Amino acid sequence: MFIYQRKILTTLTEEEFRAGYRKAQLIDVREPKEYEGGHILGARNIPLSQMKMRIREVRPDQPVYIYCQNTMRSGRAAQMLKRKGYTQLYQLKGGFKQWGGKIRTKN
Repeated sequence: MFIYQRKILTTLTEEEFRAGYRKAQLIDVREPKEYEGGHILGARNIPLSQMKMRIREVRPDQPVYIYCQNTMRSGRAAQMLKRKGYTQLYQLKGGFKQWGGKIRTKN
């Protein structure tokens, strides 16, 4: 499972992630409550639990930067996207809890 995820998904350090995510689709796959508690600036919330239904919201012709709280859910989301033909899949190493950049919260 983990080895397969490494094949379909590139794990980026925070620095690499930060360098590329503005030119990509940034997707937070955590649940709405987690997202509202704080998310990376510019991220869209498509929870893993809704990914199957909302997959059309993700463009296959652009890189997809995914993150969750640690990395479990982003790996699962990447597997779903890969099965639908998405190829440019990236995740944040260590997930949101390791993120040191700007965040936005919903008050």
